[in-house]
Amino acid sequence: QVQLVESGGGLERAGGSLRLSCAASGRTFGTYTMGWFRQAPGKEREFVAAITWRGGRTLYADPVRGRFTISRDNAKNTVYLEMNSLRPEDTAVYYCAADRARSYISVRLEDYDYWGQGTQVTVSS
Repeated sequence: QVQLVESGGGLERAGGSLRLSCAASGRTFGTYTMGWFRQAPGKEREFVAAITWRGGRTLYADPVRGRFTISRDNAKNTVYLEMNSLRPEDTAVYYCAADRARSYISVRLEDYDYWGQGTQVTVSS
């Protein structure tokens, strides 16, 4: 069993930066692919970025590529999402998720086994 706790959300102006963290419990964190998803009001939850367990591969959704960076520190059981050049359309609840089964990166919500409670990110124009 893995528990995920996100932090680092908040209110930021357009063009600013935020760094989200996701702290995981469990001995096998280092073997999971980790992802970030987001859900804006009235919209479906969508894939943002993910990283394989060794950090060798990453994948980004088109709207965030070049602005967001995902990374992980397996020694600290933590995955990060560095968000730069924030836009109002980045406003959403951001969720951390863990995929225990696949060594490749999936963008499908249903492929992720564990989820955090989410952290709110609000970007003002």
